[in-house]
Amino acid sequence: MPRSPQPSPARSPRVQRKLRSMRSSNAFRDFALDQLSGVPGVTARAMFGGIGLYAGDVFFGIIASDILYLKVDDSNRSQYEAAGSRAFRPFADRAMVMPYYEVPVGVFESADTLAEWARASVRIASTTKTLKRKRTQKHARR
Repeated sequence: MPRSPQPSPARSPRVQRKLRSMRSSNAFRDFALDQLSGVPGVTARAMFGGIGLYAGDVFFGIIASDILYLKVDDSNRSQYEAAGSRAFRPFADRAMVMPYYEVPVGVFESADTLAEWARASVRIASTTKTLKRKRTQKHARR
């Protein structure tokens, strides 16, 4: 008599995360790029419905839902928090935040101030990228 196949162990249902819509208008993207013209080599690339901002090959900012976010760390996070800025949250149903903060409107409207804040974010992103590269190379040698 053939045996019936054993039932497979119960799998937990796959949790669907709701990704926030990051779509932004072309007008907002163009204005942001114009305001960032004081930062050398800035380009914008489509990214998961939003827009990634690069200075050369360094990813330093995000445009999502017509909001500009710049990379932060301990050296500049308090500046954003003092202005009432919020961290970027890619998922509507999760508390996860990323190290990018919303640029205050007053900063966004002043090209000189925005360029200063953006250059700080480029430095932070460059340092992070260099540290990651060194860690990867160190692990590859083992």
